[in-house]
Amino acid sequence: MHAHKLNLKSQSSCHLRPALSDYFSAYRIVVFGVLVLPALLLSSGCSIVPGSGFLRGDADPKATSANLSRIQIIDVDEAVADQLAAQRKSKLFSEAFSVLASNTIRSQVVGQGDVIEVSVWEAPPASLFGAGSLDARGMISGVRATTLPEQMVNSEGTINVPFAGKVPAAGQTLQAIEAEIVKRLTGKANQPEALVRLTKNSSSNITIVGEVTNSTRVPLTPGGERLLDALAAAGGVRQPVNKMTIQLTRGENVYALPLDTIIRDPKQNIVLDRGDVVTAFFQPLSFTALGATGKNEEINFETQGISLAQALARTGGLRDERSDPQGVFIFRFEPQNAMAWPKQPVATNADGRVAVIYRINLRDPASFFVAQNFQMNNKDVLYVSNSPIAELQKFLNVLFSVAYPLLNVVQVTK
Repeated sequence: MHAHKLNLKSQSSCHLRPALSDYFSAYRIVVFGVLVLPALLLSSGCSIVPGSGFLRGDADPKATSANLSRIQIIDVDEAVADQLAAQRKSKLFSEAFSVLASNTIRSQVVGQGDVIEVSVWEAPPASLFGAGSLDARGMISGVRATTLPEQMVNSEGTINVPFAGKVPAAGQTLQAIEAEIVKRLTGKANQPEALVRLTKNSSSNITIVGEVTNSTRVPLTPGGERLLDALAAAGGVRQPVNKMTIQLTRGENVYALPLDTIIRDPKQNIVLDRGDVVTAFFQPLSFTALGATGKNEEINFETQGISLAQALARTGGLRDERSDPQGVFIFRFEPQNAMAWPKQPVATNADGRVAVIYRINLRDPASFFVAQNFQMNNKDVLYVSNSPIAELQKFLNVLFSVAYPLLNVVQVTK
């Protein structure tokens, strides 16, 4: 009986050894996957875990890979942000067109194509332009004006006045034309006086085009029409004010400012000059947010611009469960003279601009001040990389999704 019991123990032990052996084999597979496979995959550069982009270490400023050799990689600090802000600062209208930014009232200058009316007076008795009329008592009344037919300033820049001949008009003020007529009639008429009136202004205009209600030409007067006066004459802009840019072309000089800036700063509402062209542009500026941000999409912003801090806020901020605060990147094309580059700049697009990756470390509290000074550009790409621990977590999820079924199979077949 005792021998029989020992035999049962022996058989039970024999049955347990294969089952325990299978368990230990399965756990060895799991341990190997958890501890060994990640190291092998990382050392070999393989990536079997799905993701939204690269990790922070893949954009090392010291990288020498062929893909990054032509790209400038810059860590953003206060000096970099200040340099970029100074480089992208728009020249104000009050600075670019300072001569006409004063409140000086301009004289009306006549040009070719203008239509003017000339009236001439003589003291009685009038000897050249007709006698004065008789009043009820049969007496000669006072001075009477002789108004000549309206006439256009011809291609030679002159008008014709009887007994005065061809009088220069183009480029002259109305007062100067009057003085010239009086000078030529003196000695021919009795104490002549003249009055010249502009009836149709064809030469002293500004043109307004673009996103306005009515593209039109606005005649200038001695009062001095300003930029907002011209926009009002065109019926105003057709899009929201904070998305409009106003470009002013004067000769070969072309400058642009956000309409919101012109409204907020009265100095930018400058006096216009003849020949100016005012163009209203609708520019829905935008940047694209990718990676571990609150939302991945194209986000519009105002023409006066936004900072990196505002851009991050509009994306919903960094995702706490997966983002790497040290891996915030801005991808942008910059002019070759934008700043002193860490390596020789190479044009990477058709416009001759340089591909740049700006990186900012939000682990540093001081970087939040830098983010307020760093301005976003149109078509920027804002990318936030995943943290390494988030990538490891995804890998472990994949590994255990394979290991658990394996353990269940071992347990069923033991």
